[in-house]
Amino acid sequence: MPQTTERVGHDELATLKLVALDGALDGRTTITCSELADQLDASNQTASRRLQRLEDAEYVTRQLTGDGQIVSLTDEGEHVLQREYADYRRLFEGDADVTLRGNATSGMGEGRHYISLSGYMRQFRTRLGYEPFAGTLNIDLDEESARTRARMDGLDPVEIDGWADDERTYGPAFCWPASVESADGERYDEAHVIAPERTHHDVDQLEVIAPEKLRETLGIEDGDGLTIHVSEQ
Repeated sequence: MPQTTERVGHDELATLKLVALDGALDGRTTITCSELADQLDASNQTASRRLQRLEDAEYVTRQLTGDGQIVSLTDEGEHVLQREYADYRRLFEGDADVTLRGNATSGMGEGRHYISLSGYMRQFRTRLGYEPFAGTLNIDLDEESARTRARMDGLDPVEIDGWADDERTYGPAFCWPASVESADGERYDEAHVIAPERTHHDVDQLEVIAPEKLRETLGIEDGDGLTIHVSEQ
């Protein structure tokens, strides 16, 4: 199972949760180290040190004022909490499936090239159980789904190894089983969300592969609303 984070420890995550609950998730909150220390049952120095580590990890931003410091969660900080949320869902509800929504959009054509490379295609056949159509279905996620996409990191992916040929080295990819549902309720179940690496760049973009051309199978056109149900292997 993917680790929640390698940049901060559990103490810092607890601090991140507290400042988020105080209002730093949806906006910003003003807090003093003394107030935070009381909530943490720790010293002022410990509270200050944890905030500094969170800032160094780019999970929060801070602005010092005469009344304390104004703290806001960054997008990366929210992603960490979303992954924590997915883990707790798995613990108490038995699964952490993620539902994402957005609209179909045309890609740049790069998906077709990379999907077709032999080093990837061999692994798709053995690890996904099918040979994908040479191209990806591209989806622009709505604002809420772009925020909750990080919950996918709480799901175990199918790992596609990096490889090299005579010209260059190609990086690893991660695939999550997915179902694609069109606006009229038609559903395609044998698909995978694919990401080139665990990154949060372009979190509002989603790419899906499948054995068939999903645009033709589901009658999808640019702008059509889609729902993607993501699970784990």
